[in-house]
Amino acid sequence: SELIRGFLLSGMPCPSSCPPGLLALMAPGLALMATFSLPSQAGDRRALPVEKPPGVKGRTLILLDVNTKSPVRIISENFLSLQLDPSIIHDGWLDFLSSRRLVTLARGLAPAFLRFAGKRTDFLQFHNVKNPAKSRGGPGPDYYLKNYEDDIVRSDIALDKQKGCKIAQHPDIMLELQREKAAQMHLVLLKEQFSNTYSNLTLTARSLDKLYNFADCSGLHLIFALNALRRNPNNSWNSSNALSLLKYSASKKYNISWELGNEPNNYRTLMGRSVNGSQLGKDYTQLRSLLQLIRTYSRAHLYGPNIGRPRKNVIAFLEGFMKVAGGTVDAVTWQHYYIDGRVAKVTDFLKTRLLDTLSDQIRKIQKVVNTYTPGKKIWLEGVGMTSSGGMNNLSDSYAAGFLWLNTLGLLASQGIDVVVRHSFLDHGHNHLVDQNFNPLPDYWLSLLYKRLIGPKVLAIHVAGLQRKPRPGRVIRDKLRIYAHCTSYHNHNYVRGSITLYIINLHRSRKKIKLAGTLRDKIVHQYLLQPYGKDGLHSKSVQLNGQPLTMVDDGTLPELKPRPLRAGRTLVIPPLTMSFYVVKNVNALACRYR
Repeated sequence: SELIRGFLLSGMPCPSSCPPGLLALMAPGLALMATFSLPSQAGDRRALPVEKPPGVKGRTLILLDVNTKSPVRIISENFLSLQLDPSIIHDGWLDFLSSRRLVTLARGLAPAFLRFAGKRTDFLQFHNVKNPAKSRGGPGPDYYLKNYEDDIVRSDIALDKQKGCKIAQHPDIMLELQREKAAQMHLVLLKEQFSNTYSNLTLTARSLDKLYNFADCSGLHLIFALNALRRNPNNSWNSSNALSLLKYSASKKYNISWELGNEPNNYRTLMGRSVNGSQLGKDYTQLRSLLQLIRTYSRAHLYGPNIGRPRKNVIAFLEGFMKVAGGTVDAVTWQHYYIDGRVAKVTDFLKTRLLDTLSDQIRKIQKVVNTYTPGKKIWLEGVGMTSSGGMNNLSDSYAAGFLWLNTLGLLASQGIDVVVRHSFLDHGHNHLVDQNFNPLPDYWLSLLYKRLIGPKVLAIHVAGLQRKPRPGRVIRDKLRIYAHCTSYHNHNYVRGSITLYIINLHRSRKKIKLAGTLRDKIVHQYLLQPYGKDGLHSKSVQLNGQPLTMVDDGTLPELKPRPLRAGRTLVIPPLTMSFYVVKNVNALACRYR
């Protein structure tokens, strides 16, 4: 039986020295492998689950191989990117972007884009004012507010004296007062969001300086979304305020890419009149002409139209836009939120049906884009686990990581060039970093992804056992496996190494045997699990059994792997996410950039 098993795993033909009757014994096993082998196609999200059919015990082994000859997709080096919501102007967090701790956390996810956009994009007004004095008013006792505002002014003055990257060390009492202010402002922002009525926001020149300083210090490329709701009587875009912002940015030689508006398909509910796709296309053409008049931005990148979920009316909007401005934008963008945050439960994050909702959207967007501008890059911007700002102890917990990691794998495998996570800091509970500037589980997941995953996507080949589906029932995979070339920026691994990342939504462990080109190679395991008694609700994580925390404000922890001996079966614990670097594969697809 051991001999049979060895031949089955190796895929080698039986030699002439087989004992009599061995071929007859091997035939059913070989037939079983042939029946359940499923080579992954480019863009195919399926990875076969392994279940125990009735009467079959112990057959939980999955055979996994990867096509190492050529990648099926190549995505951007900035594939995993970040978003900041303009609400940080309203609640005061923008003044704290110079924090050393925040810059350290953002630096860990570089290279990436930093998109400054959200619901309040189209209520943002730029004023070229450099006066650092803060306006009075807002929550809290007057004497506390005065001290708080004076501290902000003093901090601004100190930053102005610094050259190059401007970093601040904010006193604890200052941060405590800011958290109190933000908590009260959060109630105001939520009220605006639920009523769909938003107040205007003012972005001063000093605030723009702080935003750009944060992006530049962190190694992020800023994408700024301009207000598209400033309209002329004939419903064309009024570009006067945008021109003022562009001229100021150019005077500072800020390297910025641009967008216009946020979810323009929803403008009727925001302003009482709609802007159709062709009109927005004309507005984008106008913005492109404006950029070409400013030397600093004559070759700047322009992205859009950043539509919402591609329902029928939204698809019609996109078609109208693409007819007019498909050649004007450098990438076509849209948004996606999985769950209504007001009614979400932890079990929602384990539903494979929910994980698969994104695939249909990708196909709809790709169909329109390829009709008008074949080969145009597509980005998913403003992706979040839940809408309505998310839910505390849910969309900021370990459980939300299943959706996030699957989103990354699915988008990469289907050729989406960039995904922008909403939000890096302070937007409800969808953020990566909380208001104490502590990284949440999705931050650590993103950091591992950045450190280990390169832009080349590889096809996987899986063989295993699958139960028979009941009539009318779709079996959706609870074990999801993706493969990339290992990041070239990770100097712990030579070129030619491969990284697998695996999501196990089963409530039992699964075993995977590496076969083919991956067979008998040393593997480094990065197993991410919740830390503490809260389980899937936990806001802390452990890597290979060690809790992850920052060393200090300027230092991220070392992400130490657990080496596995060559040929060892991978054991995937239930309800976990993990990365496996297969060393020294010398994969042809991964040798060169």
